Amino acid sequence: MAKTKPAQPAVYDENSILHLDGLEHIRLRPGMYIGSLGDGSNENDGIYILLKEGIDNAVDEFSQGAGTKIDIEIKDGRVKIRDFGRGIPLGKLEDCVSNVNTGAKYNSNVFKQAIGMNGVGIKATNALSSYFRAASVRDGKMAVVEFSKGVKISSKTGNAKPGVPNGTYLEFEPDTEIFGKYSFNMEYVEKRLWNYAYLNPGLTLKCNGKEYLSENGIQDLLLNEMGGESKALYPIFNYQGDNNLQFVLTHGASLDKYIYSFVNGQSTDDGGTHVTAFLDGFTKGVNEFYKKEYDIKDVTSGLYVAIKLGLDNPMFTSQTKNKLGNVEVRAPIIKETQIAVDDWLRHNPDIAGTLEEKIIKNQKARNEINSVTEKQIREAEKSVMLKIKKLKDCRYHLQDGPKGANSMIFITEGDSATGSMVGSRDVSYQAIFSLRGKPENMYGRKKSALFENEELKNLTFSLGIQKDIEGLRYDKIIIATDADNDGFHIRNLVMTYLLLYFEELVLTGHVYILETPLFRVRNKTKTVYCYSEESRDKEVAKMGKSAEVTRFKGLGEINPSEFGQFIFPRKEGESEDKGMHLTPVTIQSIKNVPEVLKFYMGKNTPERRDFIVHNLAQEIDA
Repeated sequence: MAKTKPAQPAVYDENSILHLDGLEHIRLRPGMYIGSLGDGSNENDGIYILLKEGIDNAVDEFSQGAGTKIDIEIKDGRVKIRDFGRGIPLGKLEDCVSNVNTGAKYNSNVFKQAIGMNGVGIKATNALSSYFRAASVRDGKMAVVEFSKGVKISSKTGNAKPGVPNGTYLEFEPDTEIFGKYSFNMEYVEKRLWNYAYLNPGLTLKCNGKEYLSENGIQDLLLNEMGGESKALYPIFNYQGDNNLQFVLTHGASLDKYIYSFVNGQSTDDGGTHVTAFLDGFTKGVNEFYKKEYDIKDVTSGLYVAIKLGLDNPMFTSQTKNKLGNVEVRAPIIKETQIAVDDWLRHNPDIAGTLEEKIIKNQKARNEINSVTEKQIREAEKSVMLKIKKLKDCRYHLQDGPKGANSMIFITEGDSATGSMVGSRDVSYQAIFSLRGKPENMYGRKKSALFENEELKNLTFSLGIQKDIEGLRYDKIIIATDADNDGFHIRNLVMTYLLLYFEELVLTGHVYILETPLFRVRNKTKTVYCYSEESRDKEVAKMGKSAEVTRFKGLGEINPSEFGQFIFPRKEGESEDKGMHLTPVTIQSIKNVPEVLKFYMGKNTPERRDFIVHNLAQEIDA
């Protein structure tokens, strides 16, 4: 066989070096600035980051003592935000919304402990919007500037209408060239607006006519997430320190801990140094008071806490600011928390007694679970041995460092889908676990029952979480079932298993659902899989009368030679219908999980039967 000649490298000279201005670079590499793109179906999709950047600037005005209300409108994909702060200086309005690294947030005399510190946020909103308008009013004068996709289309200055208060106005519409067909999920928006209200007592946010206002700040947040004061084992401890640290805490009856953390009004969902320091300080304070050496797991099991920290120079691990990286805050937070907790317990002997009872219960429960689990794990290990049935493993896992950082396991329904996937996957980082059918409904069963079920035992060992979730072998756990009633039922049974025994996997963002195409459109020369009716209609129009449309149900129906397009990331430049479509499984309100599981997976109550009758064709997710 003749050898093919290696491809010749492209010419690399001075003409190969390109210079992009700030907004051009944002449009070319949006992920660097706003994380994922998405269509709005996930709360971390880029359109919510654009919204956040606009609101952050308005909230920063309130935090500096200027303006007590923010008006927001979200309609037909367009966002309008009006604050009543000082207003951006008129002569610098254009620079502040278009020139990266230009802004007053670098001046600590003007903005202390602001959310936006990098001078990028609102510029990203400008660059990634098909239409962007900014206006500022200051003392009867105003300036307005308009952009389209980061390119200025108009600007003007002049007198404001009589009586118009000072402040800044932003209006933008995310660019469909970047985000595709998107829509704002108002549940996600409401969650963000409530967080702003909790973190800024006295600030009124009004969105589409609804007001968001909190009088007690993060204490209101904690009570709302818990489901009311009746769920607390003792009265909430509300601490407000001198060093911009505030926390509110109590314990609930469960063994899980729930932490809500914020820095300068920014939700740090992934925690960071302030969270680990608080937990260490809390444990030290407890042990100092009781003169014991309780384990941190027993002290913090069942803990509900909201932490609020103010910093002049926060260092987040990314532009989207989900995790704090400032190491210098660790020692001061540990010390301050330790002293505060010790003092609180000394002044509240009744609470001290209740808390120690809870810690001892946690200790006994953990020892009981560990003793039962360890015995069953040893027995299960003998049966599982080195080869786990129905697992097609990959080469690299999370424990292998960078090589396994993107590892994933697909939980599939039956051998048909598995067979198609096996030939298409990348064996280096994609594993497959095949279910025989519908797994057992584990609702209401103890964890010990998990190891009595052959299939779920094997799945647990496949994931590596038989002892604890720290042994997780894959970054993504992907539930890949068919788009029919049986598939939805299996999906719910798997999620019940995860939520009952390994809820933290969901809370930390490891669980996903693989979205499967709804239609197959083909003719004699071409086959296309479509995820929406709109996409289907476009393909039918392209193919003409020869197009054959099939309502798509099972993964097993996909041609194995084409399966790869559904389990690999979309390549740059490909259409939205290409590539793997994943929907993260999230818990919007933790307090609802027991009730949701009871309703969907418990006994067939009359209410549940009525619901099924009226929603038979709809997808039901826990």
